[in-house]
Amino acid sequence: AGVKEDSFNVLDLAEYTKNRPWWRKVFAPSSGSSAEKYNVATQLVIGGVTGWCTGFVFQKVGKLAATAVGGGFFLLQIANHTGYIKVDWKLVERDVNKAKQQLKFHSSGNKMSPEVKSRVDEVIIFLKKNIILTGGFAGGFLLGMAS
Repeated sequence: AGVKEDSFNVLDLAEYTKNRPWWRKVFAPSSGSSAEKYNVATQLVIGGVTGWCTGFVFQKVGKLAATAVGGGFFLLQIANHTGYIKVDWKLVERDVNKAKQQLKFHSSGNKMSPEVKSRVDEVIIFLKKNIILTGGFAGGFLLGMAS
């Protein structure tokens, strides 16, 4: 039997980054803001481009999702009307009421778990430290959604 032997090249990222200062500059772990690494124009360009790409993808995915949900609902209505399926409306109503009660219960507490609160705090700190990058991303996102 012919045994094929695969050979793999191993890339040691620690050694790779030592020889490439640009790599270290871009991906080095830093607790500081992006203002320490990039000037204002670079931050705006990076934020704007990534925001535009994200907004454009969200727009396309949103249209696709809306079409799929709307088309699925339309097909279910046709199938129900023609008799291919039967909908138990009492069961649907009961499940919707149960979901409403759960939503009321969860929203009345209004308390976040400590893990979620710490993550939210981390995101807020990041956004405050990188306000120019965040602003560029927000503007780019809105442009991407509009295009």
